Amino acid sequence: MKNLLKIFTLLSLVFLIGSCSEDDSNTPEDPVVEDNFIRAADMSYLPLIESENTVYYNANNQPEIALTTLKNAGCNTIRIRLWKNPADAHSGFNEVKAFAQRVKQAGMKVWLTVHYSDTWADPGNQTTPVAWQNLSFADLKTAASDYTTTILTEIQPDIFQIGNEINSGLLWPKGHLINNESQCLELLSTLSATIRTQAPTTKIMIHYAGIGSGATWFYNKMSTVDYDYIGLSFYPVWHGKSLPDLKSTINSLGQTYNKKVVVAETAYPFTLTWNDWTNNLVGLENQLIPAYPATPEGQKNYLLAIKSLVKETTSGIGFAYWGTEWVAFRGNESTNGSPFENQALWDFTNKAVPAMAAFNKD
Repeated sequence: MKNLLKIFTLLSLVFLIGSCSEDDSNTPEDPVVEDNFIRAADMSYLPLIESENTVYYNANNQPEIALTTLKNAGCNTIRIRLWKNPADAHSGFNEVKAFAQRVKQAGMKVWLTVHYSDTWADPGNQTTPVAWQNLSFADLKTAASDYTTTILTEIQPDIFQIGNEINSGLLWPKGHLINNESQCLELLSTLSATIRTQAPTTKIMIHYAGIGSGATWFYNKMSTVDYDYIGLSFYPVWHGKSLPDLKSTINSLGQTYNKKVVVAETAYPFTLTWNDWTNNLVGLENQLIPAYPATPEGQKNYLLAIKSLVKETTSGIGFAYWGTEWVAFRGNESTNGSPFENQALWDFTNKAVPAMAAFNKD
C-alpha cells in the first residue's frame, strides 16, 4: 500500500511539473491596444454609384469592392449622410440602413451625419423636411426626437452627428441659431438627450464648417449641449490654407470645452484636370496650398499632414475624407456626374490613389 502511495505521489509530481512547463504559454500577453483614432472616409454616394455599375480598382489595378479597399488600407470608420425623405430615395433611410449593415459586416464603424432635412444641409441651407414644415415648435421637437429614436434603434451608429455644418443652426427657421438661439439649443439638447437615453455608448458630434474665431464663437454657444466630439470641416478652398491655424483651433477648442476634436471633412485634388463635363469645385492653382501641388503625391502628403497634425494635438481624435468615392461615374461627357472626381481617392481610371496610405494605423 505504501509503495502504491509513493508511486501515486511521484506521478502527481511529474504531472505538476509537466503542467507548469506547458503553462509557460499562459504568461500574461501584451494588452490589446484599442484603435480609437478615427480614420474615416465619407462614402455616402457609394450605393448610387454602385447601382450604375461602376467598378473600383485597388492599387494593384484589380477590381475590388470599394469598402474592401478602404478597410485594407486601414480605414476604420465610414461616414454616411442621412436625408429624411429625399426625392429619389438615395441617402434615404432604407438605403442608409442597408449600407450601414454592409459597413459593420466589413468590420468598420458607422458614423451617421443626420442632416434633419430632405436634402443637403450646410451653412447656407438647413431646410426643414417637408413633412415637418407646418409643425409647431413643440411638435417639431417631438418629430425630430422620434426620428432620432428610429435611427438609433434600426441603424445603431457608433457616431451620431446631429446635423451637418450647423454654423447657423438646423431645421430653419425654428432652429436658426442666430434668429432663434434658444429654440436651436433646445432642439439640440432634446436630440442629445434622446441619444443618451436610447444609445448611451453612441458618441455624439456637433459639426461646424471652418476654424478660427467663428468656430470659437459657435462652440461657445454650444456650451449647454451634451455632446462628445467637436467636428470641423476644413477645406483649403473655403477655410484658408493654414494648417497651423487648423492645429491651433483643434488645441484651443479641445482645451476650452474639454472635448475630443475630429476633422470631420477635408479633401484635396490629385490633379486640376477633369474626367467629365460636370464643373469641378476645385480646378485652379490659387485654390491650393503651395506646399501641396495637385498631384497624386501632393494629395497624399496633404492628407498625411492632416493626420499628423491631428495626432500632434492634445485633443484631436481623428479625421474623415469627404467625396472619397465620387468618381466620374456617368462617363466622361456627363454633365450630371461628379464635381469632385479630381479629389476622390480613386483616379480617372477608378484605381485607388496613393493618398489611401493615410488610413494606415501608424
